[in-house]
Amino acid sequence: MINFSVLLSVYYKESPLYLSQALCSIIKQSIPPTEIILVKDGELPKTLEKVISQFQEKNSTIKIVQLSYNQGLGKALNEGLKHCSYELIARMDTDDIAKPDRFEKQIKIFEKYPDIDICSAWIEEFENDTNNILSIKKLPEQHQEISKYARHRCPINHPVVMYKKQAVLEVGGYEGFPEDYRLWAKMLINGARFYNIQESLLYFRFSKNMIKRRGGFKYAIADIKSQIDFYKLGLFGISTLIYNILIRVIVRLTPNYIRSLIYKKILRR
Repeated sequence: MINFSVLLSVYYKESPLYLSQALCSIIKQSIPPTEIILVKDGELPKTLEKVISQFQEKNSTIKIVQLSYNQGLGKALNEGLKHCSYELIARMDTDDIAKPDRFEKQIKIFEKYPDIDICSAWIEEFENDTNNILSIKKLPEQHQEISKYARHRCPINHPVVMYKKQAVLEVGGYEGFPEDYRLWAKMLINGARFYNIQESLLYFRFSKNMIKRRGGFKYAIADIKSQIDFYKLGLFGISTLIYNILIRVIVRLTPNYIRSLIYKKILRR
């Protein structure tokens, strides 16, 4: 059996029900984690604290990392990484649901391919109930395909990723926007090896508000800055930079209903 950690971060706006479902899906895995590192990103309401206490009473593997104030996902995860005891770390969001054999299938990849540093999978996006699947976010399998895909789009589904701690720490962990895509870019440039399992291993909670939040002028500006940073890192050349910026600005500034169609019909399968 391989020892591994699961890393989560929770903040005050999370749903107690969703947190409970997420923790249940972690604990009931075919291969359960050796430890669960749960970062409290600032003070939490009593409803969330109650859920955490109930799970802690029954599961000694849950370890709490308390932050004095809300610092955002990237900084919370960086702090959580320091407390992960094992080289292999599985990420999980506190409103998603892992499929029962998620960890088992990812561990088998690391056993089969010892040179792999990061292993993710597809995710099924659902609304309200896991029987209501809206789309499947599919990604390429092999490292070279993933590297090519990363020049235009995020190549890893962050909520279902499992990675080697040292490979993440070598590039400075999470930083900037978008935290996950930027991390994968740094890791690719640093020589880390990637793999995506070609099936869904997680139910990702989706809402219409998510599409709204991904639009607007501020989001477009943030996208432009991140693409310039990726260019400076050496992820792609000037022609790809110009293309990526044009596409992203158009998507961010279109009306919500058109952006919703783009996500469902083009960016998802």
